[in-house]
Amino acid sequence: MAQRPPRSRRRTARAFLAGRSGPDAAFGTRLLLTVAATTAVTVPFVLALVLVESRWPPLYRLDRDTAERLHRAALEDPGRVKVLGFLTNVLWDPVTMRLLVAALVVWLLTRRAWRLAAWAAVTATAGALLGFLTKNAVERARPHLPDPVAHAPGFSFPSGHAMTAMVSCAVLLLVLLPLVPPAWRPLPWALAVTSVLGVGYTRVALGVHWVSDVVGGWLLGLVVVTATTLVFEAWRADIGRRRTGLGEGLEPEISATEPEPALGTPGRPGSTDERNASG
Repeated sequence: MAQRPPRSRRRTARAFLAGRSGPDAAFGTRLLLTVAATTAVTVPFVLALVLVESRWPPLYRLDRDTAERLHRAALEDPGRVKVLGFLTNVLWDPVTMRLLVAALVVWLLTRRAWRLAAWAAVTATAGALLGFLTKNAVERARPHLPDPVAHAPGFSFPSGHAMTAMVSCAVLLLVLLPLVPPAWRPLPWALAVTSVLGVGYTRVALGVHWVSDVVGGWLLGLVVVTATTLVFEAWRADIGRRRTGLGEGLEPEISATEPEPALGTPGRPGSTDERNASG
């Protein structure tokens, strides 16, 4: 029996997939992609948590050696400690970060960007609650160093400062990026990355967190942002909007003056009337 040529097989495959496309297939695809993406960012945090709880010797040595080395440097330079204290307690403090997100939410509401405002508020709130619950579930002690240069209350893993920086910078970046000219977009990316890394460094350098606390905070913050972003992307798909890349921001349409389309509004992509008419 003669074998079909490759081009014929490709046409047959496309016809097979096309015959099974539709709302159910699209939903299934989005669901699988959501689960896969969320799992991909959750596994590293779970691994970090397991290693911390089991006191894995290589990680324990890394935490201890780094803390002691940076503590000696801090004792030798009081002026540096003051700068680090200002950065971590004022500029990059969780309260400052959350106030910036709150101001962003208010601004989005004035532009009638209801769902984008809800996404920003839910992401920030979920990050704060999840970080607090995880801290109290793990109950890891903070570093105990001779002649400490700083103090912090509560438990250690994950770092609340690091997690808040990751979540808040991601929210601000993904919302505001469409308002920045493409040629200037590397600048906000650089500011966000510098803030996230800078927060982590100040917490370890001041002796109030282990390195693994900071990494755990970053990873858990990434889990929260990924999960809520995937939900937002699913809403965009439901109303017929295209998928966006990280370089464009979460909703490029925010740069326009029109409000977000309301679900069920006649004449809008993905509206109830349009779906009924097409069905």
